[in-house]
Amino acid sequence: MKVLILAGGLGSRLSEETKLIPKPMVEIGGKPILWHIMKIYSYYGYNDFVILTGYKSHVIKDYFVHYYQRYSDITVDMLNNSVEIHKIKTEPWKVTMLYTGENTMTGSRIKKAQDYIGNNPFMLTYGDGVSDIDINRLVEHHKNTGRYLTLTAVRPSGKFGALDISQDGTINSFQEKPDGDGSWINGGFMVCEPEVFNYIEDNRDDVIFERDPLENLASDGQLNSYKHTGFWYPMDTLKGKMDLTQMWKSETAPWALWLDKEKNNNV
Repeated sequence: MKVLILAGGLGSRLSEETKLIPKPMVEIGGKPILWHIMKIYSYYGYNDFVILTGYKSHVIKDYFVHYYQRYSDITVDMLNNSVEIHKIKTEPWKVTMLYTGENTMTGSRIKKAQDYIGNNPFMLTYGDGVSDIDINRLVEHHKNTGRYLTLTAVRPSGKFGALDISQDGTINSFQEKPDGDGSWINGGFMVCEPEVFNYIEDNRDDVIFERDPLENLASDGQLNSYKHTGFWYPMDTLKGKMDLTQMWKSETAPWALWLDKEKNNNV
């Protein structure tokens, strides 16, 4: 199953960091938050990524094109004009970087990936949030519901799009950024059936996924939730970046599930 990651926005609330790089490339402990998100999925065996780029897309492309050199030991023989790579440090990832437009909205970015997905289910998330979510349980929950889309519902301070959720997990309505607090909100980490593409209009760049598509999916009874009560944190402000960086540096990052596995492999 492919994993689509929305990575094309401006990140205006992180302008101190995003003047030169796109928001998903803002670093947490020396690695872009995009890398952290991909490591979460990779931990559960999902290694086929489609990165939906836009603003400063070349930065993301350069990062992955030069990934070997960035994290491996190298010898540069300037006399003989050669480069030798030692101890290659890489990931088992296949990464497709799809340029979806500088100012394209989220729904239209997703629609542009349809040819890369085909008639297959896929996963979808935002390029600025991390979690200790169990991806396998999320996928299993989605399969059991039979709905077109399952999104991960989380419960932070109440400043994002609120969800009205029934006892069986069905989402009855979706409202973008209401007032109030304590609501379940859209935390990303979605599982989608290919029918989701039918809810996004063709040949447009202004479709906001969190509005008509999700609202219509909810109206049709095809939007389901997976309630996650564990760790979830969006890097939507400079404070968010600082908080996540501190967790990483203090080795208390709840989303870094792969670290224990890597330590055991190195024993």
